[in-house]
Amino acid sequence: MSSERLAVTLCGIPLRNPVLAASGTFGYGVEFAELVELDALGGLVVKGLSREPMAGNPPPRLWETAAGMINSVGLQNIGVRAFVREKLPALRRFRTAVFANVFGYTVEDYTEVVRVLEDAEGLAGYELNVSCPNTQKGGMYFSSEAGLLAELVSAVRRVARRPLLVKLSPNVARIEPLARAAEEAGADAVSLVNTFLALAIDARTRRPRLGAGLGGLSGPAIKPIALRMVWEAAQAVRIPVVGMGGIAKGEDAAEFLIAGATAVQVGTASFWDPRAPLRIARELDRFLAGQGVTVRDIIGTLQMGAGA
Repeated sequence: MSSERLAVTLCGIPLRNPVLAASGTFGYGVEFAELVELDALGGLVVKGLSREPMAGNPPPRLWETAAGMINSVGLQNIGVRAFVREKLPALRRFRTAVFANVFGYTVEDYTEVVRVLEDAEGLAGYELNVSCPNTQKGGMYFSSEAGLLAELVSAVRRVARRPLLVKLSPNVARIEPLARAAEEAGADAVSLVNTFLALAIDARTRRPRLGAGLGGLSGPAIKPIALRMVWEAAQAVRIPVVGMGGIAKGEDAAEFLIAGATAVQVGTASFWDPRAPLRIARELDRFLAGQGVTVRDIIGTLQMGAGA
């Protein structure tokens, strides 16, 4: 792969290519070290981290659909302190940019996780997963109300010295107000989209296919909607946008870059092919070479003319 053709900078962080492994689909990164050359990735986002360990949702947790999958893992993780103690030391061996995905149910949950991570070495930045219910405010979601989102991002910004990405949910009427709220509250970038709320039913038992009932739809089925929302967010903010949603090949990644993304994340494809992020980066490199351009040349170049 050509470093000159693929290199980008995200929030001041140099990436050898714009393809990152998405949170929740790549473990804590170290589990893939024997399968994937981690240093060849643009970066990776570790499994979401909470204040305390979480067991996640009851099984079944995954259901394959015609063009993707529905998951209801329930944010199972070992907790932030165990991550710092048990996983982060191994990640420090790699040069690739490592981002910690952070989530909670209250503002205090998020800020405490970031405080713990601030004392640790080896991270490039944070990605706030803002799709968890805010149980102290009537079950509202941070990602669906601009005021709640701004409150959260502002609070985390006060304790975070590293770059701060905010991962937005697609389960909203309009993405632009949320993207702008994140930017105005101090986010260095936004990433989108997270999964779409979905339901799979077993017609014979008349029960949901997943143990928790509802789940999140991802994979190729959501790509056209994700592209639209990435384009809308990129038009609404001046900070970088990281795009995701159904990326399965290099040209998919190019489409998100053209829509306005500075970098992309690959998630569901990793379930079928653990080397998918690296393969997609190589395919993107070949696509760019064939076009005679670099990544920087195509970012935000979508032409929405008459008849589009």
